[in-house]
Amino acid sequence: MIRKRVLFVCLGNICRSPMGEFRFRQLVEENGLSAYFESASAATSSEETGNPVYPPARRLMTAHGIDCSAKRARQLTAADYRDFHLLLGMDRANIRDMKRICGGDPDHKIHLLLDIVPDHPRTEVADPWFTGNFEAAWQDIDAGCRAWLERLLEK
Repeated sequence: MIRKRVLFVCLGNICRSPMGEFRFRQLVEENGLSAYFESASAATSSEETGNPVYPPARRLMTAHGIDCSAKRARQLTAADYRDFHLLLGMDRANIRDMKRICGGDPDHKIHLLLDIVPDHPRTEVADPWFTGNFEAAWQDIDAGCRAWLERLLEK
């Protein structure tokens, strides 16, 4: 099995996409699959570049046994499209910006995180920076990470 590289993307890379990166990594480790998967995260904007994970998101991940203290925000690049097998955006605005930055999606690698979650009440992960609801974002991201890991294992 080829090592699959998964990139989680949101607007600033300080809340949702780091939660995706680290939750996916945690699920991979819990299932003994670290040799087969790698995860990272990035932003569609440059405004938070170099900043750590936003404190409420960091506290939530710490409560789930995740240390994200070394994570710093970075912006998505066109090279990421080449380097990753799957790029998962949190909302439609992310998808639009990802396609612009990457020069389109000729290999169909760009998807919404919640695209494949069966019977999920939402199609997008709301930005907790604006909603203040980090737990709801975590629950959506967890569901998306579980569904994508299962899908990747089927292939």
